[in-house]
Amino acid sequence: MTASSVRPVSEREARQVAEAAREQLWHKPSFAKELFLGRFRLDLIHPHPAPAPDDVRRGETFLAKLQEFCETRVDAARIEREAQIPDETIKGLKELGALGMKIDTKYGGLGLTQVYYNKALALAGSVSPAIGALLSAHQSIGVPQPLKLFGTQEQKDRFLPRCARTDISAFLLTEPDVGSDPARLATTAVPDGDDYLLDGVKLWTTNGVVADLLVVMARVPRSEGRKGGITAFVVETAAEGVTVENRNAFMGLRGLENGVTRLHRVRVPAANRIGPEGAGLKIALTTLNTGRLSLPAMCAGAGKWCLKIAREWSAAREQWGKPIAEHEAVGAKISFIAATTFALEAVIDLASQMADEDRNDIRIEAALAKLYGSEMAWLMADELVQIRGGRGYETAASLAARGERAVPAEQMLRDLRINRIFEGSTEIMHLLIAREAVDAHLSVAGDLIDPDKSLQDKGKAAAKAGGFYARWLPGLLTGPGQLPRAYPEFRPPVAHRHPQRKRSAQPLVSGHPDLSPHLRYVERSARKLARSTFYAMSRWQGRMETKQGFLSRIVDIGAELFAMSAACVRAEMLRSRGDHGVAAYQLADAFCRQARIRAEELFGRLWTNTDELDRKVVSGVLSGTYEWLEHGVIDPSGDGPWIADATPGPTARRNVHRPIH
Repeated sequence: MTASSVRPVSEREARQVAEAAREQLWHKPSFAKELFLGRFRLDLIHPHPAPAPDDVRRGETFLAKLQEFCETRVDAARIEREAQIPDETIKGLKELGALGMKIDTKYGGLGLTQVYYNKALALAGSVSPAIGALLSAHQSIGVPQPLKLFGTQEQKDRFLPRCARTDISAFLLTEPDVGSDPARLATTAVPDGDDYLLDGVKLWTTNGVVADLLVVMARVPRSEGRKGGITAFVVETAAEGVTVENRNAFMGLRGLENGVTRLHRVRVPAANRIGPEGAGLKIALTTLNTGRLSLPAMCAGAGKWCLKIAREWSAAREQWGKPIAEHEAVGAKISFIAATTFALEAVIDLASQMADEDRNDIRIEAALAKLYGSEMAWLMADELVQIRGGRGYETAASLAARGERAVPAEQMLRDLRINRIFEGSTEIMHLLIAREAVDAHLSVAGDLIDPDKSLQDKGKAAAKAGGFYARWLPGLLTGPGQLPRAYPEFRPPVAHRHPQRKRSAQPLVSGHPDLSPHLRYVERSARKLARSTFYAMSRWQGRMETKQGFLSRIVDIGAELFAMSAACVRAEMLRSRGDHGVAAYQLADAFCRQARIRAEELFGRLWTNTDELDRKVVSGVLSGTYEWLEHGVIDPSGDGPWIADATPGPTARRNVHRPIH
């Protein structure tokens, strides 16, 4: 089967596959879900949840060891220069227990919480993003997490001790002609007695070049007595028929062990199947609910590094008689980096602590963290390169060669770029979050806009929707955001006053901002966001799913509101602990003011945009109407197909698998 001969899948069928894989029910409350419904449930995140003392002690102990290891035994410049993490570095990480950070201690792991796992990834990723990616891919989406959630006890006993100390794992879903549309998945797993025979080609297998164990998604054919469908398997990389055909190279993450893996009649025992047949996509999506938190954690770490370099460089570099930091054009960039770094750390710590407590459903929060973190980290790195000027564009090796500090700003920009694509591109994350955000509407009114439903079904849906909206819509008219004294705990403390001075004349503590107006803004904006969504559904009905520009802006507004909420809650937590309280309030205030400007622009673009015109231009581009505009240049691209041939069969290439033992 060539890439071009993959079974065609209609848009409707693709959506049905994706819909069947998502978690249908909400068993626990969700702050972000309520936010999109216009209900600002501050009680779900404030007071800020705190980790248990034992978790803190265990986590801080490991962080200290990891920091010493990264400072003394990791040569980041060598990884960038040789485009490979040295074997001795990976062996050292194994000895440290870094492969088992998220694995329970009874299987030989460290049993860290999500909070400390993410702190460790941010730390390791700051010295080398390739190391952060290796550890994250192994534990967040590789074998450990799916087995933790869905594996049998026998599978956990057999594989988790290996993953904790010695064996690296990888996750194989993407194929040359299959990205975010799993309905087209071509890799097959054909039952053969008590085994399955796997055939197919997998692309962009992070860790695949060095992995010992693989999680493979393959399609089991439907047959009599078998449900079939996309199914997850644990596969030994050393098994006969597994070939790593290529180690891929990228613009960034040069040490990433990412490849192309061919499976040819690979015999996998049924005991290695994770969950039932047909549950593979649900397992993958559920794994990613918390697995996605690792990526924004490293983005927050990148922001911290950008802030450090911006501060040091902008104080040392002088132009026109003063440090460049004192020039407003540069200062605005530094303020953006500082405020956004504070907010990203607030978002990731809040979402991670909620994941540890398991009181809330955080599927939307984790997706928002991934979306927002990847986009904002890229912007911060871009601003750092601009602040550094020509030195920002120059490589660290070149800087060192001519006697200056080897600051890898351009490398950071290259390394961060993939995060807007990894684990769900920004565009896919918009659609995924939008689907969850409108879930309440579709659950009560979905049949009204479904063309396949009968008039009788539509009548029942209308009655159900009428009851829901009669209760829901009135709540969008007024709320605490309109009360001047709402959220008083986020106001600064008052200084000592004279007993006879009127209460209204109490002076605020110097330099201590008032965050309560920002929370009132979030509450008002959440209701406005919900009203906008309802109006759009009423206007476009069944065509709503095609309005991707509108849905993306809805999600981006929600992301800003979530980040503002997290920043304020974190600032108040730090103030209550006496930990940089005034400074935290200042950063939260700056971030919220910046975020409000972005949110207001997005609100305006909900209804004033070029979406319709853009569609016409795209149609003209694809039809060749504007092909004349391409004249006058030479395309340096090489020959070859746009999508590589993925025909199943034996390999014709050398195996470049590189196990590290």
